[in-house]
Amino acid sequence: MGCFYIIGIRVNHRSTNAAKLQQMLTSFGCNIRLRVGLHETNENYCSDDGVIMLQVCGERDRIDEIMTKLNELDGICAKLMDLN
Repeated sequence: MGCFYIIGIRVNHRSTNAAKLQQMLTSFGCNIRLRVGLHETNENYCSDDGVIMLQVCGERDRIDEIMTKLNELDGICAKLMDLN
């Protein structure tokens, strides 16, 4: 089992798509070691788009399953970096 995978996720329209994404990520929670979310914000503005970075662990088949499920969601684009 490797933990040398990084998934970058672009989330468009966070207010619409975040709940579906959160539910999907929760279903793979045992494979997610690190999660960092970023979006532009200040006192007058909060972007509706964002980026999430995940460090995921597991066999490659499981990582591929996560990628497939992510990219099936509306407003979500995920890319995998394999550091093995």
